[in-house]
Amino acid sequence: MKIVGMISGTSYDGIDVALCDFSEKDRVIELKVLDFKSFPYEEKLHAEIASSMPPRSIDMERVCRLDTFIGQAFADAAKSIIKSDQVDLISSHGQTLFHWVEDNHAFGTLQLGEPTWIAERTGVPVLSNIRSRDVAAGGHGAPLVSLLDQMMFGDNPEPVGALNLGGISNITVTGRGLEPIAYDIGPANGLMDAAIQEHSKGELKFDKDANLARSGQVIEEILKELLKEPHYAAKPPKSTGKELFHLPYIKKYFGEVSTWIIEDVLRTLLELTVETVAIEVDRFKLKNLYVHGGGSANPLMMERLKQRVPNCLVEPMSVLGLDPRQKEAATFALIGYLTWNGLPGAIASCTGARASMVLGSLTPGAKPLQLPTPKPQGNYRVRIT
Repeated sequence: MKIVGMISGTSYDGIDVALCDFSEKDRVIELKVLDFKSFPYEEKLHAEIASSMPPRSIDMERVCRLDTFIGQAFADAAKSIIKSDQVDLISSHGQTLFHWVEDNHAFGTLQLGEPTWIAERTGVPVLSNIRSRDVAAGGHGAPLVSLLDQMMFGDNPEPVGALNLGGISNITVTGRGLEPIAYDIGPANGLMDAAIQEHSKGELKFDKDANLARSGQVIEEILKELLKEPHYAAKPPKSTGKELFHLPYIKKYFGEVSTWIIEDVLRTLLELTVETVAIEVDRFKLKNLYVHGGGSANPLMMERLKQRVPNCLVEPMSVLGLDPRQKEAATFALIGYLTWNGLPGAIASCTGARASMVLGSLTPGAKPLQLPTPKPQGNYRVRIT
């Protein structure tokens, strides 16, 4: 079965698209990434998304426009990767605009990118609104990538950590005999990207190869204050996002942008990510940590993680045959496969839901939906091929 998985994360820099092929035997699902591309948002749309992110308030006209434009962008991205391939399903996460959390309880989550544009453009059925069912069942709707982590590492004889360094950092801890756990740790690329975009007045989207951060110094007194953020002490499952970690949050600690030495700001924010991740690695005494997401391509971030947790082997997910950039899009393709076959797409102990739920809403393509007979419930594993 061929499925396209698509997501734009909390960094909202573009749409990651993975064309995946799935086969199954004896409850082992083989996942092969046939093609992967990342499509940057057009400048105008990127600017409109940026100006709509929390803590800003926007009206319903803006929501409608964004839902349409993002849906059209996802439709174009899907069409570009499908080409002549016969695809059975598109699984679209969309673009998160708001994740409603109060007192460590998720009340709602909003991802934009109207799926009918994708279905109309491609003729392929679309799975969307993927997080909401888990939230309705009492979960956080995140981190859903823990599903793939559990299906890959659940039989490992020792505890294993899988770390996503996107706009937000999140971790999955699992292994044989363990109840898997996953949660958002805190900011990763999100705060650094917000800082450099504001400081450069939009000329720079991110600190390429950490060139600026590498030449900066950690402001220790500010780092100490940043680490007092209550989210870090909250018990998992927990989730967070732009609703907490945004530009005004940075200004609260570093002052107005005109006073910044941007190299020091970036270096301090990078060290915040390293330190908050290291605390979780030490908490579980992890010996192996597999990293994916944009932060895995940040050489200074990876160097500092390895230095900070010397008793843990820190490696990119690519050592297991899965490109770190592809993991999230491939995960949503996997969720599409599971939903299509009537199987849960989240791990309840990771999201905090009452039960593991079948996720998402299906939009028909050019033909009426014809779902197969649901597969038997039980433990399934994933093998990357």
